[in-house]
Amino acid sequence: MSTLRVTAERLTILEHPNADALELAQVGLYRAVVAKGAFRTGEFAVYIPEQAVLPDPLIAELGLTGRLAGGAANRVRAVRLRGELSQGLVCRPAALDGTDLAAASAADEDFAERLGITKWVPPVPVSMSGDVTAAPDLLPWTDIENLKRFPGIFAPGDLVTVTEKLHGTACCLTYYAGTGEVHVTSKGLGAQRLALTEAAGNLYWRAVRGYGLPELAAELAGKLGAARLGIYGEVYGGGVQDLGYGVDARRELPGYAAFDVCADIGGRLRWIDPADLPVGELPLVPRLFHGPFDLDRVLELAQGRETVTGRGTHIREGVVVRTADDTYSPVLGGRALAKVVGDAYLTRKGGTEYE
Repeated sequence: MSTLRVTAERLTILEHPNADALELAQVGLYRAVVAKGAFRTGEFAVYIPEQAVLPDPLIAELGLTGRLAGGAANRVRAVRLRGELSQGLVCRPAALDGTDLAAASAADEDFAERLGITKWVPPVPVSMSGDVTAAPDLLPWTDIENLKRFPGIFAPGDLVTVTEKLHGTACCLTYYAGTGEVHVTSKGLGAQRLALTEAAGNLYWRAVRGYGLPELAAELAGKLGAARLGIYGEVYGGGVQDLGYGVDARRELPGYAAFDVCADIGGRLRWIDPADLPVGELPLVPRLFHGPFDLDRVLELAQGRETVTGRGTHIREGVVVRTADDTYSPVLGGRALAKVVGDAYLTRKGGTEYE
């Protein structure tokens, strides 16, 4: 999940190929459909990303009453307008009149609170929730930003691994070598330093036990000399999200695929590609590419059909890109890690987005 920030951005204005009265405002690699003549290349405007929830006065000001997503028609999501994908909103809200947007952009100022914009958090089904306990020593999550928003994360030729992004719910197991204790949590609960109490019907614990993850974590911690070992994976199947990948998680063992591992070795966190682990049968997210970074190739891989089932049953959610040696990104101020979400996935009907 990426972070929600509402920022001032320098625009590049492109022609809309199918509408004389519309244009495309480009921010990074995102494009938002705007009225023709409303903005010019080089000007600055406010960019409101997908999953933003807008207050009613701002919706009315922007002329979007009844036109946004969600039951309250207040959520920004990707749409196609005259055949072109529009991701996010480009505007100049009245509340920011007099603000030097160029200076705000240079300072990377976040206007979300000032504009009353919040991030959409979907309700969580009962099978994905449960009783919780405090877990202050959980290993951290990495928010995965979108490569379209930050296209400079990778340089051409950087050695990268591209894996398929699965549409499930993220699960983290933290193993503590000193006590043998295991904490299991979701992304949303993990951000609050809360772990789920083990229960037979809980989705995450069913996957953790069903795939023997505590035993794998203990084995790996021993081999690496880690005080804490985290295995991050996607739990999926029918009843989890709208894409089930041929598994009915309500009646059988949920699907599971690991996408990241974190080892606390000597007080320092080391992030490891699960495909490089010296342990046994850990299900992994599909690897689609390993080699020199090429932006066009990555954008292409984000589209198409999933490879989990081997039959292309569903559309592909997208891809995740990471450097092979897990390098630092000055663009993000953290790990060089990014995602690209497929166009068809963004505009599908009846989708679910539980964390």
